Amino acid sequence: MKTQTPIMNDAHPISSIPEQDLQAHERFEDELILHLERDQFVAETSRPVPRAALSPRATTGLWALRIFVVLVSLMVIYTFIDQLH
Repeated sequence: MKTQTPIMNDAHPISSIPEQDLQAHERFEDELILHLERDQFVAETSRPVPRAALSPRATTGLWALRIFVVLVSLMVIYTFIDQLH
C-alpha cells in the first residue's frame, strides 16, 4: 500500500490542526466562559481591544463615512423640524 504525503504549497500551507479539532477547541473555550462567575465574566470581557492597524486609505474612507453620516443626520433633523411647522 502506498502512503501519500501532503503536498506543501508556499501560497497555501497545510494546517497541522484539523478543522474539527479547532471547532472542538472553540466550543471548549465557549463552555468555560459560560461557567464563569459574573465578576470573572465582566473582567474577562472588559479587557480593551488594541486599535486595528489600518492603511491610510482605509482611515480616509472611514473619516469620509463619518462625515457623510453626520451630514445626513443633520439633513434628517432639519427636515423633521421643518415638517413640524
